[in-house]
Amino acid sequence: MSTIAATPISTDLRRELGLASATALVAGECIAVGIFLTPAGMAKALGSPMWLLLVWLAVGGMTMSGALCYGELASRFPRAGGVYIYLKEAFGRRVAFLYGWMCLLVMDPGLTASLATGTAVYAAYIFHWSSVVTKVAAILTIWLLCCLNILSVRISAGFLRWITWLKLGLLGVITIWALVFHLGSWSNFVPFVAQRPGSLPLGPALGVGVMAAFYSFGGWWEVSKIAGEVRDPGRTVQRSMIFGVLLVTAVYVLVSGVFLYLVPLEKVASDETFVAQVGSVLFGPTGGIIFAAVVVVCVLGGLAGFVMSAPRVYYAMAKDGLFLPSVAHPHPKFGTPAAAIAIQGAIGTVLVAVSSFQQIVSYFIFVAVVFIGLAVAGLFRIRNVSRPTREAILTPGYPFTPLLYLAFLLLALVVLALHAPRESALGVVVVLAGVPVYEIFQRRRVEPGIRQASPEEASN
Repeated sequence: MSTIAATPISTDLRRELGLASATALVAGECIAVGIFLTPAGMAKALGSPMWLLLVWLAVGGMTMSGALCYGELASRFPRAGGVYIYLKEAFGRRVAFLYGWMCLLVMDPGLTASLATGTAVYAAYIFHWSSVVTKVAAILTIWLLCCLNILSVRISAGFLRWITWLKLGLLGVITIWALVFHLGSWSNFVPFVAQRPGSLPLGPALGVGVMAAFYSFGGWWEVSKIAGEVRDPGRTVQRSMIFGVLLVTAVYVLVSGVFLYLVPLEKVASDETFVAQVGSVLFGPTGGIIFAAVVVVCVLGGLAGFVMSAPRVYYAMAKDGLFLPSVAHPHPKFGTPAAAIAIQGAIGTVLVAVSSFQQIVSYFIFVAVVFIGLAVAGLFRIRNVSRPTREAILTPGYPFTPLLYLAFLLLALVVLALHAPRESALGVVVVLAGVPVYEIFQRRRVEPGIRQASPEEASN
């Protein structure tokens, strides 16, 4: 097992990011196309405005418990890599490598391709592009963002802040527009508590609603990956998670309420038709085009955040000698993990070209949740064997806070396993296939300037 102790803050990457950029990354990654699709499915299943509100608040609270745990981990280990670093410190190199193996080959490129294609598809609706042009636009979007992140972390963070605030501004305009012009009806909220006819029984409805909300909050932990480029990371990363989760929860509650104000529950047919219904009520015949433009902004913001955060895992792996040595060195001029960013862009481009990313990502959701939970569980192990550093910000309500979040993740894993047992099992098998790959890197590992691992550490 790797030694769990206070680690010096890495100075390889430039610490140029502040609280606003980190918070924008949390909000930017969470609020994407799901804000337009998720409320419809949740509302139709739950059939009650009150239960819809409670689900959003409950999942927001659960997410906050996880954010508080990650805040402590970020303050203890303020280095680039996020979950990879926490897993390595708690459970050793092998477990951390398997997480990085999943991110590098499957999860990150798949999500990159998915977000890029989503951006291009909604743009194609506006400009009437062919399928070929849509693919080209998706690939160009990936590389424009990759180049921006290679050239300057400050400029890319500035773009992320700008597009996140634009996204929130557009959602605010939709809300104000609907209320000022009285485009909906408050009677759509009556009855407020009782479920409408046609909704699911309360138990299954809550299961559907909680899982949909869980996916909508996904990505808040990504900000921990850029801790190596954040000023005063111990405080800044935790605060960005707290502010970001609060902001995302408020946006989801507000937008869901406005959508119900515009379209009564009994008229909700499906996620896609719901978006068209809302657009038509808000803006008339041109509503679809206007809404598509808003979706483009939202999804592009999510992609910008993901391109910024994801490559830091490969960089951290390479620093540990568990990936290509060239990836461990920042660009000599720009000070960014250029090689890691280029790798993410290249694999994402391949997946866009072959159009296989949606199924690939679905196979690894289960394993991704396992790793997210393992990082939180690792907090117990870390606390048992090391004292907190002076910079560490302890988790409020420990041990109940991490236990609450772990119980929530366990519920999510049970639902995922029951809903897609084949996909979940195959995802586990592919991740475990990384064990022999780890052994190859471990035998060849060379760490210039770092002490040789002890036999006990090498075994992990």
